[in-house]
Amino acid sequence: VQFVESGGGLVQAGGSLRLSCTASGFTFRNYRMSWYRQAPGKERESVASISDAGRSTNYAESVKGRFTISRDNAKNTVYLQMNSLKPDDTAVYYCKVPGAFGAWGQGTQVTVSS
Repeated sequence: VQFVESGGGLVQAGGSLRLSCTASGFTFRNYRMSWYRQAPGKERESVASISDAGRSTNYAESVKGRFTISRDNAKNTVYLQMNSLKPDDTAVYYCKVPGAFGAWGQGTQVTVSS
């Protein structure tokens, strides 16, 4: 089981980024997927999740209305579209199947400057 995140970078406040995460080693279409983030000195937190078929999504209050999670089961990939970025969104972003399933990937760094 492997998760490979990409798409992070440095962006000014108010800007946008689209993160991608490609999964392998399991039947991707059968599992809910989540995005998480960990800011310096803080615990890792869940940002968004999406059901196996993509019909149901959930978001942390801090990102509702700004972030959109989606998935392409044909490509074993989950996305996180991030708009109206704020400096508080600065963190390393990870994707994973929720719970004790597989190991964390290397993540992708998102830095939002003010």
